[in-house]
Amino acid sequence: MATPHLLAAAAASTASAFRPPLFSLRSPPPSSLRLNRRRHFQMVRAAETDKETKPNAPEKTPAAGSSFNQLLGIKGAKQESDIWKIRLQLTKPVTWPPLVWGVLCGAAASGNFHWTVEDVAKSIVCMIMSGPCLTGYTQTINDWYDRDIDAINEPYRPIPSGAISENEVITQIWVLLLAGLGLGALLDVWAGHDFPIIFYLAVGGSLLSYIYSAPPLKLKQNGWIGNFALGASYIGLPWWAGQALFGTLTPDIVILTSLYSIAGLGIAIVNDFKSVEGDRALGLQSLPVAFGTETAKWICVGAIDITQLSVAGYLLSTGKPYYALALLGLTIPQVVFQFQYFLKDPVKYDVKYQASAQPFFVLGLLVTALATSH
Repeated sequence: MATPHLLAAAAASTASAFRPPLFSLRSPPPSSLRLNRRRHFQMVRAAETDKETKPNAPEKTPAAGSSFNQLLGIKGAKQESDIWKIRLQLTKPVTWPPLVWGVLCGAAASGNFHWTVEDVAKSIVCMIMSGPCLTGYTQTINDWYDRDIDAINEPYRPIPSGAISENEVITQIWVLLLAGLGLGALLDVWAGHDFPIIFYLAVGGSLLSYIYSAPPLKLKQNGWIGNFALGASYIGLPWWAGQALFGTLTPDIVILTSLYSIAGLGIAIVNDFKSVEGDRALGLQSLPVAFGTETAKWICVGAIDITQLSVAGYLLSTGKPYYALALLGLTIPQVVFQFQYFLKDPVKYDVKYQASAQPFFVLGLLVTALATSH
C-alpha cells in the first residue's frame, strides 16, 4: 500500500496463522521453524514418491518475482535475503518521485530558482530530504503498523514474512526520520532563514505520517481524512518546502496546493482497492470498503479530474489562459486512461493506469507552478 510523506505521509491482524514473526535477533526461533523440522520426514517421503512438498510458504506468494520490482518496493517483488535490499524495499522508492517533483514545482513557483551550482545543490538536498529520507520513513512506519493487514493481503512482504527483524525495522524508522529532520535544519541555515520553516515543515509532515499510520488516531482508518492527509503530504508539503527554500510561501499558493491535495486524495484511493480484503477484515473504512468498489472508482476519478478543471478555471480567471489550456490538455489523456484501464478494473489495471495517467498529472502540477511564478 502506499503511504503518507515529505515530507510525506503514509499503517494492523486477525488471523493468527498469518501473524508476522516479528522477533528480535536474540529471541528464540519462531514456532514455524520448529514445525518445519517436524515436516522434514514428510518431505523425504514425498521425495521418495516423486511428489514435491514445499515449505510452509504463504498461499499468496508469487511464483516468480522481479528483482527490479523488489528494489522499487512494488507488487511482484522477488523474495530477497540481502538486508540492504530489504531495507530499500521498505522505503518504496517508487513513491519518491512525486515528492521530488513537488520540490521542483515549489522551486519553479518561487520565481527565484536559478541554474547555479548552489541552487541546484540546495534542490538536490531538499529532494533527498523529501524522498529517500522522509518518504522512506513514512513508508517504513506505514508497513510496520500495517504488518497485520499485510499478513492477510501480502504475507510475503518483508515484515510479515519475517525477512527483517523488529529491531532492524525500528532502527530504520529512527535513522530516516532523524536524517530528514537534520537535512531540513541544514536547509534553513543554508537559505539564511530567520525562522526555520523547512525544519518545521519536516516535523509537521513526519507527525502527519505518524498519526496517519499509528494508533490511536490512525487517520487511514477513515477513507476521507486519511487519503486527504496522504494527498497533502505528497503534493502540498514538498511544494511548500521547495518554495520556502527559494522564496516565500503566500496564501494563494497554500490554497492552490491544498486544492491539489484533493486530487491527491483521489490518487491515494487508487491504492486502496487492492487492500479491500484486509481492510474489511480489520475494520478499516477505506472508501472502497465504505462505499463499494463501483462508487469508490467514481469518487477517485472525480476528485482527480474536478480538481484539475477547477485549477484550470482559476488560472483562466487570473489572466493566464495559455496555462489554463495547457492544464486542460494534460487532463484529457488522464480521463481517457481512466476509462481505458481504471474504471474497467481498478485492481487488475492499477499499475498500468498509474503508469499511463500519472505523468500527465505531474506535468500539470509543473504547469500550475510555472503559472504562479509569473
